[in-house]
Amino acid sequence: MSPAIAEVVMAAVRAAEQMGHGGKGEIYEKARLQLGISPAQFYRYRKELTVELKTRKQRKDAGQSWLTREEALTISGVLMETLRKNNRQMGSLVQMVKALRKDGKIRAERLDKNTGELIPLSESAISRALRSYGLHPDQLLQPTGHSTMGSLHPNHVWQIDASLCVLYYLKPNKRTGNGLHVMERDKFYKNKPANLKKIMADRVWSYEITDHTTGWLYVEYVMGAESGENLCSVLINAMQERGGADLMHGVPKVLYMDPGSANTSAMAKNLCKALKIDAIAHAPGNARATGQVENARKLIEEHFEFGLKFRPVADLEELNKLAVQWRSVWNASQKHRRHGLTRSEAWLKIKEHELVKAPTVEECRSLAISGPVERKVNAGHYGHYISLDGEDYDVSHLDIETGQKIQVARNPLGNKTAYALMLDENGHEIRHELALIVKNEWGFPVEGPILGESFKAPAETTGQKARKEIEQLMTETDSVTDAEQARKKKAIPMGGSFDPYKGLDDAKLPTYMPRKGTEHGLKMPSVEAQLLTTTQIAMRLRSRMGADWKPEFFAWLEQRHPDGVQESQLGSLEEQLRKPHAMALKVINGG
Repeated sequence: MSPAIAEVVMAAVRAAEQMGHGGKGEIYEKARLQLGISPAQFYRYRKELTVELKTRKQRKDAGQSWLTREEALTISGVLMETLRKNNRQMGSLVQMVKALRKDGKIRAERLDKNTGELIPLSESAISRALRSYGLHPDQLLQPTGHSTMGSLHPNHVWQIDASLCVLYYLKPNKRTGNGLHVMERDKFYKNKPANLKKIMADRVWSYEITDHTTGWLYVEYVMGAESGENLCSVLINAMQERGGADLMHGVPKVLYMDPGSANTSAMAKNLCKALKIDAIAHAPGNARATGQVENARKLIEEHFEFGLKFRPVADLEELNKLAVQWRSVWNASQKHRRHGLTRSEAWLKIKEHELVKAPTVEECRSLAISGPVERKVNAGHYGHYISLDGEDYDVSHLDIETGQKIQVARNPLGNKTAYALMLDENGHEIRHELALIVKNEWGFPVEGPILGESFKAPAETTGQKARKEIEQLMTETDSVTDAEQARKKKAIPMGGSFDPYKGLDDAKLPTYMPRKGTEHGLKMPSVEAQLLTTTQIAMRLRSRMGADWKPEFFAWLEQRHPDGVQESQLGSLEEQLRKPHAMALKVINGG
């Protein structure tokens, strides 16, 4: 019973109660006709909703005891919170009500008028009350109303989606000639992840594209996983004119897809931007927005893939050839329920201005580049280069300097092609294709010069040319060689004609009045020099005097300077000992 039906029935019951004993039948009949149901069905609805009438009636009384809407909201909220992703209930209504009563969150009871006793409402009474309020989980989980979106003409809107084939994986078998294998339930399920991991790279994915107006269905199989590369590759193939009954082609105006990471990848966005396709991703969790292409997967399983178990398929190429045959026949023979034509008949109604022919596969592939990243320009033995994803790319042909940072992007569909993204003089983005620097087994560039055999200087950058001009200006020469010679001779820059201090002589400074100050009061610490002993004095003088030193000088030092002398006095002592009368020291010492 929907909330709308419940509302009409309850209104009739309340109106009948106000009428007393007469006129109830007429009110019920009018409500029945309004709903377009039989009398028996109407009375069944009325019986189910009797609890609602009693609840509303009791709420007018001072001794209210029936389930209130606030309590119904609490019960419904707890039930909805315990739903699993597949909408299966984890706990029963009885358990939830019991727990809520014990926690004091609800009372859910009625008053017995005869005894005055408060009696807990039964499970059935609570369930009926929830339905009467429109709060039962069964009612809340019903699909919501939605608007059917239209499209204007063939190729106006395409929808695209990727699906993992849950039944098959591809692994070529030369012995049997059949590479398509069924994933048997007892070998591939969640409790045996190792088996699933072994065939992960061999999993078969399909991309489905539908034309929204006509329903024309395009399917193509890929290997590995859902990715930006696979999405772009399939979309490019679908836009090509393939001939025969494989009709649908051209560039759509709008591409509608789910918000998955592959579909919203930079590659897909760049491809759509370059082809002027308006790429739209629906809101997360709203798969119904792309319901047509979701339904396409079901059609493919029911009308095509069911037969793969009986037909040997060697590899991906053969699988896609079979898919081309099937989609050509199926689109030409199956009538669409909405427009009543076969999908191919409907698509052929496309007008000339609506059919925009796609560029070639190679041209389209060149448009699908990854998101730009910033890289620094390096200088190496093969010129200027940048590194991207473990590879080196030559940027010597660009007017950029070492250390400069540029935006670069990769094209996974174009044999590791990379691009430098720069702006022209009008501010428009331009792409400069970068050549991959291929290296030999030793890590040297294949096209680089060989030591002792050839020399290939990298192209000069603007900065290098400017530095040479500056060198010639500073050395006042006319060639690079002359400039180098001038530097070797340590010539003064600009021939000494530039005097950076010339302005100092001409400067006129004001006369400053001296300022009074306060003495610091610093007292320098006294320094006591260390005295040398007689032995130390003798050793040092002997070293200084050489052959002029005599043994008797030691006795003279002991006599004259028994307490030692400072090192600063050594010169004076040496001078005394070298005088002629010093020979008389021996006599003095003896006396």
